[in-house]
Amino acid sequence: MTQSRIGRRSLDGMTEHGDQITKGRAAIRASRWSEAYEILSELAREKTLSPEDVELLSTAAFMLGRIDEMLSALERAHQAYLEDDDLFPAIRTAVWLGTHLASRGKYARASGWLERAHRLMEPVDEDRLERGYMLLPAVFKHIDAEEYEEAAAVAGEAASIGRRFRDDDLVALAMHTQGRALVRHGRAQEGLRLLDEAMVAVTAEQLSPMVTGLVYCSVIEGCHEIGEIRRAGEWTMALSAWCDAQPDLVAFTDQCLAHRAEIMLFQGTWTEALEQARRAHQRKDGGLIAAQAYYQQAEIHRLRGDFASAEDDYRNVSRHGGDPQPGLARLRLAQGNPSAAVASLERALTEQGDSIQRLAILPAYVDIMLSVGDIAAAGKACDELQAVADQSGIDMHRARSTYARGVVDLADGLPGAAIPSLRDAFKLWQAFEVPHEMARTRASLGKALLAVGDEDMAQLEFEAARSTFSELGAAPDLVGVEAIIGTGPREPHDLTPRELEVLRLLASGATNRSIAEKLVLSERTVDRHVSNIFAKLGVTTRSAATSHAYRHRLV
Repeated sequence: MTQSRIGRRSLDGMTEHGDQITKGRAAIRASRWSEAYEILSELAREKTLSPEDVELLSTAAFMLGRIDEMLSALERAHQAYLEDDDLFPAIRTAVWLGTHLASRGKYARASGWLERAHRLMEPVDEDRLERGYMLLPAVFKHIDAEEYEEAAAVAGEAASIGRRFRDDDLVALAMHTQGRALVRHGRAQEGLRLLDEAMVAVTAEQLSPMVTGLVYCSVIEGCHEIGEIRRAGEWTMALSAWCDAQPDLVAFTDQCLAHRAEIMLFQGTWTEALEQARRAHQRKDGGLIAAQAYYQQAEIHRLRGDFASAEDDYRNVSRHGGDPQPGLARLRLAQGNPSAAVASLERALTEQGDSIQRLAILPAYVDIMLSVGDIAAAGKACDELQAVADQSGIDMHRARSTYARGVVDLADGLPGAAIPSLRDAFKLWQAFEVPHEMARTRASLGKALLAVGDEDMAQLEFEAARSTFSELGAAPDLVGVEAIIGTGPREPHDLTPRELEVLRLLASGATNRSIAEKLVLSERTVDRHVSNIFAKLGVTTRSAATSHAYRHRLV
């Protein structure tokens, strides 16, 4: 009774309604969504569509991003099924309406539709496929309540029903949800196997279009969440090919672009990542996908030293309902405000009881606590990272915990203990091909080698790190490593001491107004200083002045 089965039955067995209906069904089958929507919506206005064909119209509307039209078509199909006393399709459409509305935050309306589905199903004694679909909202409720063991159990029951009725859509939906619940419950390897199995049905084209996109995006999100970057990259490439094969597709394309941006950020192709992120948030007026895309933008701007742009993008993350941490805390540290960085991450860790969600914060927390000299707090966070890595068996977790152990030992005056940890971390990062993390690790390894007197090997590590930072355009990191090895030109300039003060504050992301308040100047005076700085450095924007200042070690 899934959308895919209904689609096949409609397309293959109900051709008597005329050429236009036949053309509309053929367009659905060929994923020509605009053509299908135009034909079927015209027939719907003429009231010549069967309830099943109205469902096909809802699919076309969804794939074109016409969410209101999709919901309206599903409501019409539901009502038509009721009028025809076709109970089980009516139940199924009610469940889909409730699920779609809940995913968009319309919880009251969603509750009403799900309650209607339960009421319609209540007098039915026989074993039916629809009972499996009705279990899915309960799975999501358990996940929202962080009841992951219960969520996995209910999802497993739904998957069993789907297998019993040979319904590929239900099996894939239940299986990937069960996998994500198990990952959150600490059974990472078991959960990942279920995610991979769900994707077999996706790549074999066994699922309806809507379910295909939903499972694609959810599995990739789950892989990112747990640090399975190689899996995420593989499935993102497959999703990209699927999206590209449907030129007029709108649904799922923003998620695809945001996922691409995240992969490219790891891979070090930052300019391309910025373009993908920009396209992602431009395709969606709001919501978590836009927040995710803005976060990738912010991270790249921060790593490049464009703190003003990073500040703006972190604000956009929050505006679209996302969490700007831990990137915002790292930005505050780079701006010379460690107390704000510490306060933000301590609050974030207090709010996150889920170990997977804490994993996103702990590496930054280690770095920030070391920067303020709190080695004990950094060591405690390092221990937590190690415990998660040991439990999950995920290589990305091992890389993060091993690197954290190395830098904590180095800060604690134990460079001999830090060296093997940092070497192991570098090998793990190298396997992932993540250049920025590799370079950071080599810089830390250089410091440890220098501390034990191995200056030649330290110099090699510093030079390798400097080369990577330079290629990436990671200006703040480049300045840091050049300061250690005593290289990097300080370009002659004729900036006055006051202009240097203004430039340093500007490079930290401060506005002219905040610079004026900090230096006890009028805002007009600061405007004049900024204009003079631009003229003397030969730049025209704040981000260019910031980049120039880092590149030539003026800050």
